[in-house]
Amino acid sequence: MFRAQLHQLANGPTLKMEGSLVGEWAQEAKSLVTSGPLPKGLIVDLTDVSYIDSVGEQVLAWLASVGASFLAKTVYVASVCERLQLPLHDKPNHAHKHS
Repeated sequence: MFRAQLHQLANGPTLKMEGSLVGEWAQEAKSLVTSGPLPKGLIVDLTDVSYIDSVGEQVLAWLASVGASFLAKTVYVASVCERLQLPLHDKPNHAHKHS
């Protein structure tokens, strides 16, 4: 099962995905984003994604290439984001940590 929804939230446009990001479903998630003008500052919430295949990884890499940042709260998704070198979305409360 897979579900993707584009929400306009206070912190910016958010693409929330749930389930397995695989094959045609991954392509559908991409077409959801490209159906109109590309949202600026897109946040991709992968918190409820349980599995990502190679097609899903290609879609995530494409989203990163158009400026999206990613929410990855589970170990699995965080490891995929790290391996693909996807930019993680910083929460506003971490913004004050400048070194």
